[in-house]
Amino acid sequence: MSCIRHAALAATLLATLPAAAQNVPPAATPFKMTGNIYLPNKLPATDARVAALKVPAGFTITKYAEGLDMPRMLTQAPNGDLYVSNRVKGTITLLRDANKDGKAEIVRQVAQKPHLHGLALKDGKMYLSAIREVYVADVLPDGGLSEPRILYKDLPDAGQHANRTLRFGPDGQLYLSVGSTCNACDEDNPENATLLVLKTDGSGRSIYARGLRNTIGFDWHPATGQLFGMDHGIDWLGDEDQMEELNQIKQGAGYGWPSIIADGKHYPANKPKTGETYEQFDAKNQRPLLVYKAHSAPLGLVFNKGSQFPAAYKNDAFVTMHGSWNRAQPSGYKLVRVHFDAQGKPEKFEDFITGFLVENDKSEFGRPCGLIQAVDGALLMSDDDNGVIYRVAYKK
Repeated sequence: MSCIRHAALAATLLATLPAAAQNVPPAATPFKMTGNIYLPNKLPATDARVAALKVPAGFTITKYAEGLDMPRMLTQAPNGDLYVSNRVKGTITLLRDANKDGKAEIVRQVAQKPHLHGLALKDGKMYLSAIREVYVADVLPDGGLSEPRILYKDLPDAGQHANRTLRFGPDGQLYLSVGSTCNACDEDNPENATLLVLKTDGSGRSIYARGLRNTIGFDWHPATGQLFGMDHGIDWLGDEDQMEELNQIKQGAGYGWPSIIADGKHYPANKPKTGETYEQFDAKNQRPLLVYKAHSAPLGLVFNKGSQFPAAYKNDAFVTMHGSWNRAQPSGYKLVRVHFDAQGKPEKFEDFITGFLVENDKSEFGRPCGLIQAVDGALLMSDDDNGVIYRVAYKK
């Protein structure tokens, strides 16, 4: 095990220590790693608290479902049936709004395999990702699923990042995000810290892009077809580093992790293993187009492809910021909007839904997680902390 793997392990163990004791000993790594640990107190998502959330004029946020067990990733069938994963129990649950009142009345478990997380639907089939496995199941007439069949069972080990996510691209191919095994290290398996493309018959896969520490949320711009993703920054570099990255993900490209981070910074514990200088390695990799406050933990990313929202939101993206733990003052705990210009380039982040942090940021009642645009154009957003799925809609 390399010294940086020891350092990453030490950083994990230090989570039990007070902030003043969280410096990695100099013998473990040639620079100082530091950080704070703070998680706000968890409060219930009462109707009064939800009503107090701040949303743009004309928008509403309501509970689509509640009382769920750690709802994570979401996908929706053309008929409106919603499916949600629970990565701890490995379950897939069907939610149905039968009377179309904006709230699910039917909640039914339809599948269970260890560590199921990512979901994707196409042509009447559900694709499911676990840690080392990808499954496929038929969607039955009643909304249930047939027994999942294994397509792949040899994905890389998970390590620190086990949250595989799936999405079909406009090219009809199935994309799978595979995070790094560590905070920062040189991976032994070339498929770690990548985005993969899978053949849906289980016959093979390829690396689409590399050097992505943990890109859980990704989607394609509706007009340009370009792929964008939010990558998680390295922990234990202080409250303001590493910032989260919005990348345009290009086929065959590298994104610098773990040697180059954020907007070109050198990470001294991981010199380029190619033997190149930092500058040479940086020149061969892609830098982010935008960066966001460190440790906010982006999880879901979806472009507005519907017609329900005002014209000003056309082709903009939305990102769930799950919320920080590795900083003194919380960041994240919100849904943000990414403005894109007419040429399809991202311009800036902007708060879209805030207010989950309360009591002077000492407490929270929601950690935004999975995100999709529903068939009716509304956004559906899961909160895996309080067991709620929210519906964000616009009143025309």
